Amino acid sequence: MVETKHLTCICCPMGCQISVDMEDGKVLKITGNTCKRGEIYAAKEVVSPTRVVTTTVKVDGGDLPVVSVKTEKDIPKGKIFDVMAAVEEVHVKAPVAIGDVILPDVAGTGVNIVATKSIAKAG
Repeated sequence: MVETKHLTCICCPMGCQISVDMEDGKVLKITGNTCKRGEIYAAKEVVSPTRVVTTTVKVDGGDLPVVSVKTEKDIPKGKIFDVMAAVEEVHVKAPVAIGDVILPDVAGTGVNIVATKSIAKAG
């Protein structure tokens, strides 16, 4: 039996309304996208959704109290809460540089949490 899933594409500001026809967990047809990126996004989203996680980590001795961080690449959507719980426990010492690995292999995903901003030592 064919099942149709409806998505709003998040690849660009256009927000295309995409329909994906599936049968037995396999994509049969994708419609509504205006570019190839939307087609790729929709096919991936209905089979194995992933997200990039952005948040902050506490900084000890820095000129700011927190540093912005993100996953280096997307992670399985179902792991977001595990990632957030792991990151919540982390404190780093200043200085922090953009790209520093703050937490390797977060929540067993094989993906690192990296700094997206530099934080200098206070004073």
